[in-house]
Amino acid sequence: MDPKPMNFTPKHSQDGRKTPARPLFLPDFCESRTVFVVVLMAQLLAFILALASEPRPQGFWVNLALTSLFVQWVALGTVFTLCLNRGWLRRLRPLNAAVAAWLIMLAVTLVMSVIALHLSHRLGWYTLGSGFPVDEFLMRALAVSAIVCAVALRYLYVQKQWQENVEAEARSRVQALQARIRPHFLFNSMNTIANLTRSQPEQAESTVMDLADLFRATLSTKDSVTLNEEVGLAQRYLRIEALRLGDRLQVEWRIDESVPMDYPIPSLTLQPLVENSIYHGIEPLTEGGTVAVEIRLRDHYLHIIVENPLPPEKERNQRPGNRFAQESIRQRLALAYRGEARMETTQSRERYRVDISLPRRK
Repeated sequence: MDPKPMNFTPKHSQDGRKTPARPLFLPDFCESRTVFVVVLMAQLLAFILALASEPRPQGFWVNLALTSLFVQWVALGTVFTLCLNRGWLRRLRPLNAAVAAWLIMLAVTLVMSVIALHLSHRLGWYTLGSGFPVDEFLMRALAVSAIVCAVALRYLYVQKQWQENVEAEARSRVQALQARIRPHFLFNSMNTIANLTRSQPEQAESTVMDLADLFRATLSTKDSVTLNEEVGLAQRYLRIEALRLGDRLQVEWRIDESVPMDYPIPSLTLQPLVENSIYHGIEPLTEGGTVAVEIRLRDHYLHIIVENPLPPEKERNQRPGNRFAQESIRQRLALAYRGEARMETTQSRERYRVDISLPRRK
């Protein structure tokens, strides 16, 4: 997983070591996407101001054009100033950063208002200030700017709080997912190891190592691992289950050679899906079946597909699932890839398929 980085800037502590700066709720105003949103919202504000103003001799469209020009000056000037000061703002407390951003916007508004009044009187464009004394025009511009900036800062702060709550919930979900190794799997694994100790000691030792790696992964605090590590974890789990299920469990791996195995993905993405395919698909079938895992690159997306057979509906109802693992994976993918990843499930009478599509990193 290579999510969009949070706003952190390193700084030095008293002992000389670098410590991360506080997370900032303000967006990165140097990004083109943020600039586009600001320009769009500024144009909407200009349209509202033009509609709310008194009729002018120049007509509505000329008034809208000049109002838009003034508002865009203020918006782009504020974005440029905040972009230049982003490092300084990141080192401030959230309240101090909000006050600083608010004052920066007021200062930019004041400067642009003075420039606009000077140009309008010099060039004969009296639309912006006509009907108002200079001081009243400045007060109106500063009042509108102060209100709009305060509302925008409040929205950004609430959005940041909501995002942190969602991320905290996702972390709690993955922690619960890490702790959800079914007791019967552990007991069965220990019994298998005990049976192999005398007859096949090397196999027993290998199984102990696989089980240790599996538990190490479930206890890890890492948010992301490479695709190669996640595939290796799933293979270890399948080797342990193969000792118990024998010929009833067949596994088919199809991994394209073009797949970058160092691609970062959220931890515990593939293994829980493989575990579900065995628990809900293979175990209830007397004759067993094949779990197919396919990883491929198509249309700039990395596809991870897990498919398994299904037992008859009567047997299926005896072990219903709560879809906790799938919902946890779905939520973590949404956070890690900002809505660009997809997870789709398809069920027929005899087959069940999970298809995860991850955008390739540039």
